[in-house]
Amino acid sequence: MQAPGVYPLALYRGDTHRWQARLWDDTAGGTPVDLTGSTVAAEIRDKPGGTFVVELEATITPPNIIDVAIDGEAMWATCPSKGVWDLQITNPDGDVRTVLRGDVTVTGDVTDSVVPPVTSRRG
Repeated sequence: MQAPGVYPLALYRGDTHRWQARLWDDTAGGTPVDLTGSTVAAEIRDKPGGTFVVELEATITPPNIIDVAIDGEAMWATCPSKGVWDLQITNPDGDVRTVLRGDVTVTGDVTDSVVPPVTSRRG
């Protein structure tokens, strides 16, 4: 099994962030990985196994596209200033593999830098 690719995240607190991964079976990028029937999950944590968890929105568009996002409210509510993240796929046969991982650095917001009231935050 191949080691996960490394993709560090440099996020700005309070902003919406979106990124996309396309998986290929060959190094030339001509043969897409077939993700049909697979599921995907991604999280940011303060450290591996850490208690601060931010679940990222992750969706698959077959055959090989994974879209990942975090909205501004989730950034305020739970995202640590420094941490780690990864993206894992569960294939229809139950095999799990992590395809991306990296460090996370969150820069504090200047405009709208006051933390929203707890009642408006999602957790």
